[in-house]
Amino acid sequence: MNRALPQAGRVPLCVDLDGTLTPVDSLHECLLLLARRAPRALLRLPARLAAGRAAFKAGVLDALDREPGALRRYVAQLPLNAEVLARLRQAREAGRRLVLVTASDRRLAEALAAHLELFDEVLASDGAHNLRGAAKRELLVARYGEQGYDYIGDAAVDRPVFASAREAILVGHDVGLAQRLRRELPQLQQLATAPPGLGLLWQAMRPHQWIKNLLVFLPLLLAHRLQDTLALTQTLVAFLAFSLCASSVYIQNDLFDLAADRHHPRKRSRPFASGALRAVQGLRAAAVLVLLAIALALAVSPAFAAVLALYLLLSSAYSLYFKTQALLDVSLLAALYTLRIFAGSSATGIEASFWLLAFAVFMFLSLGIVKRYAEFRAKWGADDSPQDRERGYTPADAPLLLALGCSSGFIAVLVLALYINSPASQRLYQQPQLLWLLCPLMLYWIARVWLITSRGGMHDDPTVFALRDRSSRVIALLGLAILWAAA
Repeated sequence: MNRALPQAGRVPLCVDLDGTLTPVDSLHECLLLLARRAPRALLRLPARLAAGRAAFKAGVLDALDREPGALRRYVAQLPLNAEVLARLRQAREAGRRLVLVTASDRRLAEALAAHLELFDEVLASDGAHNLRGAAKRELLVARYGEQGYDYIGDAAVDRPVFASAREAILVGHDVGLAQRLRRELPQLQQLATAPPGLGLLWQAMRPHQWIKNLLVFLPLLLAHRLQDTLALTQTLVAFLAFSLCASSVYIQNDLFDLAADRHHPRKRSRPFASGALRAVQGLRAAAVLVLLAIALALAVSPAFAAVLALYLLLSSAYSLYFKTQALLDVSLLAALYTLRIFAGSSATGIEASFWLLAFAVFMFLSLGIVKRYAEFRAKWGADDSPQDRERGYTPADAPLLLALGCSSGFIAVLVLALYINSPASQRLYQQPQLLWLLCPLMLYWIARVWLITSRGGMHDDPTVFALRDRSSRVIALLGLAILWAAA
């Protein structure tokens, strides 16, 4: 028999976790965290899934718990639903009992409860029982009675929980679910959230980064073949394919970097780090973008498709492993930039010259170090961290990075100077002596970039800096004018 209905002020307020208190799915994010930090642990999870969802969730937490403090750090970074949190704090001030009730594993729920210091009780899956849907409703009714609790949730699977609650509050943007529940529960309240529109996905794709993929046009441009309609069309399609593939990689990178991004003053507002988009939405979008990129690449040529596949492989390796390896990270960044030139060459059949590749390797190594130095200078300046665990550098490495970055940029200009006096430039340009004007422009730009970086004024994405910086745009236009005049 159900207990007598308690007085309104004594009715416990029960709240779900995933999609309600936090907009994210914590299980999916924990799996991504394991894929990033302990990929071998994923191999043991299928056996746990065979034992049921509760056992699977417990297995994920077992693997995550092997790294000391990992769970505590994860819950401390979780984005929270501000409206739900405000309602909980208001109820707390009114003296109401707060209960976190979730299908997530108990250890994760208890870690979040300890971090927030709001909840009187935690009810969660325990490795044997999955506290979801009807099971959640049965437990709450057994503890508090029919109509003996208020419930804040977001999922259709919790319809029985809503039905047995005294007061039901639906969180989210699912209009259809709200209408169905309101037919059954006229007293239903709703805390509506903004639906994840295409604008958020477009933001996650980082289209401003597509400017890097203009490098595929370099073989065509420097071979003076822009009038070749077929080659130009192939390069345009290659640019689009590379851009879609790169966007897929950016989404993948954001998903694997959730923990680091949520610590970052700017990156924490990205769609996945902020919880505006869920991890599963990102995985689906990344898969679609890759498939579209592959289809376009195959339409260009098998050779270009092979280069694109290599780019995807190396980018994934960078996201999963090399990003945390000092010096290897910037070396691979330089390789990924240079690979775009190979992609343009393979798309058109125009051979990329030794001089172009030599210039690219040193220039992009310098820019890769700019990116890393800018990120860590800001970090070290903010908290004077003795070591960045996520990247493998220490503040003591700053002078070395500065020296390596500056010297790499200047070596690139040296390669350019040697090229100007080579037989290759004499064949391609009618007035190759004009190319000498590029050298002071490049020296000034590299020196200026590193001066700004050393002073802490560089954006952690050099591409964004170049797009916003007026001097960089002027130098780029002057460089193109010099190339045109020399041709």
